[in-house]
Formats: sequence, structure tokens, C-alpha cells
Amino acid sequence: MTSNVVGVYYAEIIQANKFTAQWNKIVAQWNKSVAQWNKSIKQAKHSGSKAIEMFFRIPVEKTPDVWDFERKCVSSHNLFILNSFMKKCLLFLIGLTIGISLSAQSNYTTERDIPYHTEAGVYAAERCMLDFYYPTDMKDFPTVVWFHGGGLEAGSKEIPRELRNAGLGVIGVNYRLLPRAKVEEIIDDAAAAVAWAFREVEKRGGNARRIFVAGHSAGGYLTDMVVLDKSWLARYGIDADSIAGAFPYSAQVITHYNVRKQQGVGPLTPRLDETAPLWHVRPLPMPMLVLSGDREMELYGRYEEQAYFWRMMRLVGNDKTLLYEFDGYDHGSMAAPAHSVVKRCIHAVCNGQPFTR
Repeated sequence: MTSNVVGVYYAEIIQANKFTAQWNKIVAQWNKSVAQWNKSIKQAKHSGSKAIEMFFRIPVEKTPDVWDFERKCVSSHNLFILNSFMKKCLLFLIGLTIGISLSAQSNYTTERDIPYHTEAGVYAAERCMLDFYYPTDMKDFPTVVWFHGGGLEAGSKEIPRELRNAGLGVIGVNYRLLPRAKVEEIIDDAAAAVAWAFREVEKRGGNARRIFVAGHSAGGYLTDMVVLDKSWLARYGIDADSIAGAFPYSAQVITHYNVRKQQGVGPLTPRLDETAPLWHVRPLPMPMLVLSGDREMELYGRYEEQAYFWRMMRLVGNDKTLLYEFDGYDHGSMAAPAHSVVKRCIHAVCNGQPFTR
């Protein structure tokens, strides 16, 4: 009987030692989580949803050991309670992080239908309006000037859902359209909208040194033209090199296909002139993300077109120009996954960090 008691006692000591070792491991992981939690809180107002993203990585990566520990020691009721408590604490902290991050992002306003180019005629007065969505409780926030798609013939201003509640100001721009306007007038509208941003964002708490230009399809084409051909912004006293970053989404870089259509040329017959972004390849001081859908699903060979553009940009020294292909996404749907890459790049630029991928 005595030997049995001693044996049980000895087994309990061994189990206790295992418990202590595992507990120390949990505490170490917990301390890392707390350190990351503190960092996330400090960054919540400045990095928007990034704080949530950063904190989620910790429990997801670290907790499997905790769950394994529970499975190995299910015979210990007290240990089961302890691990359940730890899980609840982690879930509580995650929820609290989300709550703090969302509350930090909750105060936004939208100014609608602001005229920016009324002196350019009756059609410009009709079309050249913009909406400005921005946080009201943040200082020095970055701003994205966003140009909608539509082949230069259709579409209207928008604030992409994925760019909302992200610690950003977003300017959704309307511009004149073909065939009532010439392509040169449309590019001029885009430049006027960017110039408006440089003049106006600081009046609302933004930072004019953190203005990014982006757009999808025709909007990506306008992004490229405003950034690469410096003459357009120079008309408004703005140096295009002052732009903090450029993000053309699935952009045409040869002469736009609807401009070629006006010339009697089909969409599969390439042309190149001064209205083509490829004509204006030059060294840039800012990062540019060349964003494309799946090469087998893109519009009119758009991936290969952008890949050539990217290579030419690299050859003139643009090591901060990066090419992305989003597998499984066509021309219309590729913007959704691209937004997350763009937000990461903006976060890196605003924090003085290099962005490599």
C-alpha cells in the first residue's frame, strides 16, 4: 500500500515538473503576446486595420502549443481550467484590439461633389467633381487620389470599400469622358484633381507629403500618365515627383484602346504615342506597384503589356517598381486583392520603411 502511495506521489511530481515546464513556455508566449499587444495599441490610430492584422498573427502562430498541451494533460482538471482561462484571455485581448482599432477608425466624414476644375468649360463643370472621405480625428493622415475605371467612356467617382476605415483619406474623382472630351482633356482633369489634393488635404488634417495616386483600368491609365508625364502636373505648379507612391491597377500602358477606336484601330492592334504611359518611362523617386490580374484572364493581354512596362521601368533604374499578378482574378475582380497590397505599401512608406513585397 505504501509503495503504491509513493508511486502515485512520484508520478504526480513528474507530472508537476512537466506542468511547470509547459507553464513557463506558455508564460513566455504570453509575454510576447502582451508586448505585441502594447505595440498594436500604440499603432492603432496610425496604421488602421494593420494593428488587427499584426495582433492576429500572434495567437494564430503561438496557440497550437497551448492546445497540444491541453490534449496531453486532459486528465488534470485544474490544468484544463487554466488553459481554458488562457484561451479566454487571448480571445478577450483579440476582441479588445479589434474594438480599439475600430474605435480609432470610426470618426470619418465624406465631403461630396466638390468642384475642382470648373474653369475648363461647361462639361468640366458638370463632370469634374470629387468626394473626399477622411478621418476627422487623425493628423497627418495619408491620402489616396482614386480614379475610377470605365474605359475612359463610362464610370463615376467612388471610394473603394477596401480603402475605408483604414487610416486613410480617399479622394474619389469624376473626370470628363470620351467621346465628349479628348483624351488630353481627361488627363488634364486627372492632374487638376491631384493638384487639388496637394492644395487641400492639409486643411483637413492630412499630409501633403503623403499623397498617393491610384486607379483601376482607365483610372490606372490616368495614374500612370499623371505620374510619368510631369508636364501635366507642372501646369498646376506641382512636381509629379512629390507624389508619395503610384498604384496603377490593370492599366493600359500603350495608347488607350478607346483612343485607338476613335482612330479606326481595333483593340488588338497596338499603337504608341504621347498619350501612352509607356512613352514616358523615366526614373521615379517613389514606389510604383504595377498590379495585374491573372495573365490568362486579363483584358487584351494586359498582364504581358504591364510586364513589359515593368521591365522598362526597372531598366531605367526603378528598383522600387514592383509587378504583381493576382492568380485567379480577372480584369474586373483583381482590385479586391490588390487593395491589401497597396495598404501595406502605404503603411511602409509613411513609416519610412522600404517596401519590397
